[in-house]
Amino acid sequence: MTVSPRPIDLLVTGAAEVATPLGTTPRGGAELGAIRVLEDGAVACHDGEVVAVGPAAELAGAYRATETLDAAGGTIVPGFVDAHTHPVFFGTREDEFEMRVAGRSYVEIARSGGGIAASLEGVRDNSLELLLERLLVRLDRFLAFGTTTVEAKSGYGLTLVDELKCLRAIDTANRAHAVDLVPTFLGAHDFPPEYRGQHEAYVTLLVEEMLPAIAESHLARYCDIFTEAHVFDLEASRRILGRARELGFELRMHVDQLTPLGGAELAAELGAASADHLEHVSDAGIAALAAGGVIPVLCPLVPLYLRETQEAPARRMVNEGLAPALATDFNPGSCYTQSMPEVLTWAALRYGFSAAEALTAATLNAACSLGLGAELGTLEPGKAADLLVLDVDNYHHLTYELGRNPVRAVVKRGRVVLGAAE
Repeated sequence: MTVSPRPIDLLVTGAAEVATPLGTTPRGGAELGAIRVLEDGAVACHDGEVVAVGPAAELAGAYRATETLDAAGGTIVPGFVDAHTHPVFFGTREDEFEMRVAGRSYVEIARSGGGIAASLEGVRDNSLELLLERLLVRLDRFLAFGTTTVEAKSGYGLTLVDELKCLRAIDTANRAHAVDLVPTFLGAHDFPPEYRGQHEAYVTLLVEEMLPAIAESHLARYCDIFTEAHVFDLEASRRILGRARELGFELRMHVDQLTPLGGAELAAELGAASADHLEHVSDAGIAALAAGGVIPVLCPLVPLYLRETQEAPARRMVNEGLAPALATDFNPGSCYTQSMPEVLTWAALRYGFSAAEALTAATLNAACSLGLGAELGTLEPGKAADLLVLDVDNYHHLTYELGRNPVRAVVKRGRVVLGAAE
């Protein structure tokens, strides 16, 4: 009996290969680099999901597509998931970059009125509409670099009114743009100028007023904090995140970026979804993250951008069974880039990641850090049809090439949003 081809929305075919991690849980250790590579592969998509991944000839016979996207001998991979960004701001801080080039440190610049505090005026003085306008332009750029899901933090308002304004911009953009945004409240990013010398008062404001109001707004899934010696110490971090957890937030943390404060151990103690940066993490911190199942989100371009010499001990983390994710840390001060392809190359150069390890860290593991491993991060039936067509004939180019964007086309939820289908 002849079986009629099944109608589908989109068939992505003509690829030299399809390369993807597999599964719904984070991959560490030897599994970090265990990906599936299918030569002459294709991906069938329907109703926003992947329905099949297999040989192009087989899928061409099994499915009748309304649209076809020709990969033209390129490589198909899952869409990138950027698990750490700060995309809501108004002005840029190129002057601080010049200061760092001249030898000043991140903390020195922050203590002299720069850093995070320098971005407050732009957010506070401009409207939601203007912040949204800037954010939508940035989302276009994320998409052009192959990023289909972005964790998006507030944190440049540091008043309840201005943090809500940032989160509303994220919420509106999420409904208006193809890129999916996962919202994070970062009111504990720094102490605003009006609370200099009154740190305990600002912590109390966060715990008693800001966190309950943000929770009531339902505008943020996660609560994050910058746990460092010059901002929120371990005691303040425990108090703020403890309250956030009581209010139903899931937790993320900036930890051990500039000093070995013990933030990784606190992230494990509190059951955080992620511990981010970790350039100065201790052996005890790595062990705690492994025992607690916390995903380290690594930002390999940040030390380069800050002219810091200390690297996150990524290979040691992998060897201890941790499942790292990769991120840009896009922000106006310490890493002004939106390019995940650049991040993958630097993960190879700085951490010794293979192309397969970097791909898993930038897709499946990053999705898992956001609680989305069952939905995103791999090309498998039942998952969201978020994929990229790269203009290279194998996935190794993801780390091999530096400084060029290889993304030819982007499919988001089964719809071609960059490039053209036939």
